[in-house]
Amino acid sequence: MPGQAIDDLTAWLGLTWESAERVRLTIRPELINPAGLLAGPVAYAMVDYSMGSALWQQRSKGERIATIGISINYVQTARGGDVICESVVDRRNDRVAVLRSEVHHEDGRLLATAVGSFAIFPRERLRGFERGPAFPNA
Repeated sequence: MPGQAIDDLTAWLGLTWESAERVRLTIRPELINPAGLLAGPVAYAMVDYSMGSALWQQRSKGERIATIGISINYVQTARGGDVICESVVDRRNDRVAVLRSEVHHEDGRLLATAVGSFAIFPRERLRGFERGPAFPNA
């Protein structure tokens, strides 16, 4: 299941999927904020994509998903190296799922924690819009 980007944003960020629940990126200069640290929105994007792909693999045929909200707590940051985000589906029913994520530096430091909720709805509500896979090789 490992793979590369699923859209232009994940390609630009440099996200790679190690599994549906786990994404990785290598910090590069474009991802650093003016303070010289990894920009917070990068970790947030990792969380959103990781949660989405973790839930996507558990969906039933005909189900689609959309982020309702994510709350992220930044514990510390990094200046270089690899960053890994792993997400877990804690609970889901036929309309909503709740997930949690942890973002770690490759050296093991915890960088952020997050909790998110996602809507689950029938494909027909998309009114003909079809999207690609939520993670590579899906």
